[in-house]
Amino acid sequence: MDPVLFGVVLIVVLLSLLATGLWIGLSLIVVAWVAIMAMSSAPAGKVLATSMWQMLDSWDLTALPLFIWMGEILYRTRLAADMFDALAPWLSRLPGRLMHINVAGCGIFAAVSGSSAATAATIGRMTLPELARRGYDRDLSLGSLASSGSLGILIPPSIPMIVYGVAAQVSIVRLFMAGVLPGLLLMALFMAYIAAWSALNPARTPQEAVSLSIAERIRGTRRLLPVLLLIVAVIGTIYTGVATPTEAAAVGVLGALLVSLLSGSLNVETLKASIAGAVRTNCMVCLLLAASAFLSMAMGFTGLPRKLSEWITGSGLSATQLIAVLTLFYIVLGCFLDGISMIVLTVSVVLPSIQKAGIDTLWFGIFVIIVVEMAQVTPPVGFNLFVVEGITGESMMRIARASLPFFLLMIAAVAILMAFPQIVSLIPDSMTKG
Repeated sequence: MDPVLFGVVLIVVLLSLLATGLWIGLSLIVVAWVAIMAMSSAPAGKVLATSMWQMLDSWDLTALPLFIWMGEILYRTRLAADMFDALAPWLSRLPGRLMHINVAGCGIFAAVSGSSAATAATIGRMTLPELARRGYDRDLSLGSLASSGSLGILIPPSIPMIVYGVAAQVSIVRLFMAGVLPGLLLMALFMAYIAAWSALNPARTPQEAVSLSIAERIRGTRRLLPVLLLIVAVIGTIYTGVATPTEAAAVGVLGALLVSLLSGSLNVETLKASIAGAVRTNCMVCLLLAASAFLSMAMGFTGLPRKLSEWITGSGLSATQLIAVLTLFYIVLGCFLDGISMIVLTVSVVLPSIQKAGIDTLWFGIFVIIVVEMAQVTPPVGFNLFVVEGITGESMMRIARASLPFFLLMIAAVAILMAFPQIVSLIPDSMTKG
């Protein structure tokens, strides 16, 4: 059978399995098994065992459960409340005033979390009630929170970055470094939009101002000290070469436990809940990674990746046109799959075409993370939409509509990174040369 036609058959099989409610990881295994049995004489069982073992037998992957656990611990602390109290006096003077708290708070928490859902939930529980009490626009509050929560997977440490790095065999340290400036770029775009919206809608922006002296603001900023120290401990040790991502993750877990202990949030129940949450998430991610490795091996037997690469080469698509096509592809895919599933499902198939087009795999990794961010706010399977819906009771469609301007800003960020790819490579290259 023609590989392309067989690829369409496999997609139909996959969608049919997903429609039954079967786990995504198990669905990928079934599809890969069918592909090997139909297109090769290789023993599917041995290929399954070998590919999964090779994927999971990775030292880089040990950072994953530690970063997940760190985020689960911080999720249960008073960190967000301290961040709000420390940032509010400074942000109240900007156009849009305290509406910027979602973006700033999510950006800071992202640097110690790695999960968009944990970032949105932790910051949202603190900021949304306070913004509502002070009379800020509800839709802008919802949209900025759902979208800014996605910074948790772009600003390192990032769980999807680790997944991409392992799947694409790209340095996780360089990926972490590469995510910093794009993360700051997105924060700047979000805050610029909020300022512009507030300037155009002054009647819907409270005119309050926090009357505190500079000395009082500086004293209040001391509440940020625990999270700043944790950021330095985790990210600083990686960038300076003092620790590997796995070692930095272990430092982060110890730091998160210390922060939780000092804040009075650490007890037997919260510790058990954080461990249980980390185990559930890590098992899900590892199943997806193992299944994707098996699927990648199976795709090699079908010849589909080679056909796709030949099509890319023969179609004459430029790198820019290819990225435009892939952006649309990932936007559609994000309506039905979560971010990590998107990465493990597509990277093995798309990466050969990306390399044929001469696109840097490091740059492509940041691109994938940004389009995964878009998937966090696209219905019906937008994880951040679920999170914000859960903590507010608002309808998912209202939150999705409120997130639309920020979704468009993410597309603008992709265009900016296409025009100026050095934004991605600047820090990794400078640290390597240093």
